[in-house]
Amino acid sequence: MSDPRQQGVFVVIAAYHEAAVVGDVVAGLRAAGWHDVVVVDDGSSDDTAGAAHGAGAHVLVHPLNRGQGAALQTGISYALQQGAEIVVTFDADGQHRVEDLPKLIAPIRAGRAHAALGSRFLEHADAVPPARRLLLKGAILFSRLFSGARLTDAHNGLRALSRELAAQLDITLDRMAHASELIDQIVRTGLPYEEVSVRVHYTDYSRAKGQRAGAAVRIAIDYLLGRILR
Repeated sequence: MSDPRQQGVFVVIAAYHEAAVVGDVVAGLRAAGWHDVVVVDDGSSDDTAGAAHGAGAHVLVHPLNRGQGAALQTGISYALQQGAEIVVTFDADGQHRVEDLPKLIAPIRAGRAHAALGSRFLEHADAVPPARRLLLKGAILFSRLFSGARLTDAHNGLRALSRELAAQLDITLDRMAHASELIDQIVRTGLPYEEVSVRVHYTDYSRAKGQRAGAAVRIAIDYLLGRILR
C-alpha cells in the first residue's frame, strides 16, 4: 500500500530519445509507491513511449519534437486534469533519486511552501562535475539578475509544485530556457517557495546529454527574447 503522503502526487517526466533508460526510471518510481507517473514523449523516433508504457506510466506523445518546456507544460496540464494535488517534475535520464521525493514534497504538505526546488548546492556541491558546476553558477547569477530569485541552484529539473501554483504556470519557452521562465513565473505568483537539498546522480549517459557552454548562451538568448516578446 502507498504512503498516504504519496496520494495525489503526479510525477511528470519529459522524455526525448530516452528508450534506453526511461523504463527503469518509471519502474523505480512506481516500486517506491509513486504510482501516478506521467511521461511525455516529445516526438522521439525511438521506443521511448513503449518503454514508459511498459513500465506503467501514463504516456502522452507529441507528434513532433517541441522541447522540454513544452513537454513539461503538457504533462503538468494533464496531471492537473487528473486531479493532482502536487506535481513533481523529474528527469528521464536517471540522474534524479527517488529517495529525494519525500523531503521534496514535505514543505508543500506542511503548508510552508507552494514550490519546493531541488538544490545540488545546499549539501552536495562536491558531487557536481567541475565544468557543470561553473555553468550552473552562471545560471544562478542569471536567475538572480532577471527574476530576483535568490536560489543556490537555478536549473535543477527536480521540483515539486502545489496544485494552486502549478495551475498558474504557463510555460511558453518550449526548449531549455523554460527552466528560467518557470522560476520567473514562480516568483511572480507571490506564493512562498523554498529549496530542498537533493543529490544528482551523474552517469556517463546523463553527462553525455548535458548542456554545454554554447547551449547555455542560446538558453540565455531564448529567455531574454521571451521576456521581450511576452
